[in-house]
Amino acid sequence: MNPNPNETKTVTNDRDMKYLKLLAGNFPTISSVTTEIINLQAILHLPKPTEHFLADLHGEHEAFEHVLRNASGNIKRKVRELFGNTLREAEICELCTLIYYPRQKLELMQPEEADREDFFQTTLNRLVAVCRSVSSKYTRSKVRKSLPEEFSYIIEELLHESSDDHNKQAYVGVIIRTIIETGRAEGFVIALCKLIQRLSIDCLHILGDIYDRGTGAHLIMDRLSRYHHWDIQWGNHDILWMGAAAGNPACVAAVLRLSLRYANTRALEEGYGINLLPLATFAMETYGKDECKAFQPKQLGEEDALEEKTCRMMAQMHKAIAIIQFKLEGALYDKHPEWEMTDRNMPARISADHTKVEVEGKEYAMNDTFWPTLDSHAPNALTPEEEELIKRLTHSFRSSERLQAHVRQLLDHGGMYGVCNSNLLYHASVPMDENGEFLAVEIEGEKVAGKELLDRTELLVRTAYDEKAEPKFRENARDFFWYLWCGPHSPLFDKRKMATFERYFLAEKETHTEEKGAYYRLRSEAKVCDYIMDAFGVKGPHRHIINGHVPVRATRGESPIKAEGRMMVIDGGFAKAYHDTTGIAGYTLVYHSRGFQLVQHEPFTSTEEAIAHGTDIRSTTQIVEMMGRRAMVADTDKGAELREQVADLERLLAAYRRGLIKN
Repeated sequence: MNPNPNETKTVTNDRDMKYLKLLAGNFPTISSVTTEIINLQAILHLPKPTEHFLADLHGEHEAFEHVLRNASGNIKRKVRELFGNTLREAEICELCTLIYYPRQKLELMQPEEADREDFFQTTLNRLVAVCRSVSSKYTRSKVRKSLPEEFSYIIEELLHESSDDHNKQAYVGVIIRTIIETGRAEGFVIALCKLIQRLSIDCLHILGDIYDRGTGAHLIMDRLSRYHHWDIQWGNHDILWMGAAAGNPACVAAVLRLSLRYANTRALEEGYGINLLPLATFAMETYGKDECKAFQPKQLGEEDALEEKTCRMMAQMHKAIAIIQFKLEGALYDKHPEWEMTDRNMPARISADHTKVEVEGKEYAMNDTFWPTLDSHAPNALTPEEEELIKRLTHSFRSSERLQAHVRQLLDHGGMYGVCNSNLLYHASVPMDENGEFLAVEIEGEKVAGKELLDRTELLVRTAYDEKAEPKFRENARDFFWYLWCGPHSPLFDKRKMATFERYFLAEKETHTEEKGAYYRLRSEAKVCDYIMDAFGVKGPHRHIINGHVPVRATRGESPIKAEGRMMVIDGGFAKAYHDTTGIAGYTLVYHSRGFQLVQHEPFTSTEEAIAHGTDIRSTTQIVEMMGRRAMVADTDKGAELREQVADLERLLAAYRRGLIKN
């Protein structure tokens, strides 16, 4: 029989036989190759796993933890599908709270001894049903890898044996009854609940800004270190902390200033071991007689109220580090004229008597004239005390092991943008001009725009942490963190200016305006979004841009859906500081096999309230886009990878059959 000419050509014309021989090491027989092809083809026909999108967490670790545990309502949706006709709403909420917080909820739900067996029998059967539902999108192999070692065999048996099968009823019943009789019910409930959480979401995407404002950014990072699959597109607040960790003194000062502004030093002191005593000592000595009116910390609720003495101390520290920041950033603007930010060198524009300042060609009276460390002849020069202080503080950031570990996570899991399953993800913007063309920004002497701008920016960020890079390149990269934080054409900021100085020292509101770049207006146009997605190589009939950064003012009727559905903005204001502005507490996005669901959250009360009373975050779900048919793994990026693997295996199979590679 003549060989198939196409098959022969596929093999003999392959210029990379070395690769096929390497592949043969993993699949040494025809049988092993065909088995793997069958396995991969089957996976392609499973439903698409669920993705979860969050943005702008800003240290709100309790709200983040709750949204993570309830999968933005995805778990409650599954529970309602299963038990909506058989359980009351209160029972559904009780079951969901148990899934979110199993250990804590069990302590409150402990039944009387006489009812104990019945309680656990009912609860375990319900949890097994939910677990079967959320695991149905995955192969047995993937589910098996997610199982807790202690109960893996038992859970696997329960997941794949149905009590509806008459022949298996007694088998399943005995398993559950024996779990209860042997005193393992509580541990088994906890294991099942954690497995449900794990399988409800396949991948978590965070669109930047884990840091600042809230008290628990370090706790969020700890939680992510244990999460099964996540990525992050860096935000400007993340970059600020990354710059501080890399040793940029201006970033160090700004991190401290923001923490003091929001009366939040917990992440610094308790989380990262940053010693603030030198700053407190310097502030008391230098600003002890100053009222520091403009520097009173923002207190976001009665529960956060500070004692008057503490408030005064924070205000003095706040002013001390703010003035150091203004000097340090002014020096950076002089050092880097290519940034075109010399007009933001504010200390150089203050009058000799410290009563007036020139802003954009106009002179304004300053509402705070006490500048004891400012030398009008050298306005950006630090005093010896300031120099020593910022050196010590920068050393604290550089030597914090926990902070450095968290920054390493951001580098390992993150980047400036991501493309995943026909979605383009980034935090803030891709700078554009008024005509809708990408705006060129100078990086290392070269003008770059669009995708190349973000690529070069990411490379520069990584250079700051590359110990093998030349010192001058690392220094330039460290400096560039500041431009990324507040530069007018930074893809993480993209506003004409950051009006920090004006908000502290000038009463005139017009000086406080931070005019957004053209991107923020143009992104509402479908053709502009298509232009951006084309530039980043995003393909597919259902493609989108997903970003955050600018809070969506829901109370003003602003919609997070823009450009005829091509763009979704999911920063609704997780941080308490934004709640009055937005009227809500954040948007999250769920992308499952049937489409996109945008979830609008109201403010989270507390974990204790959620556990004790079963109160979930009150959320409103908006169907953004539903598919005409259920999406399968074959429709995803993973599906494209699997098809390539199948093609390679088919080439290997042909090589075996033609004798080009021996069995």
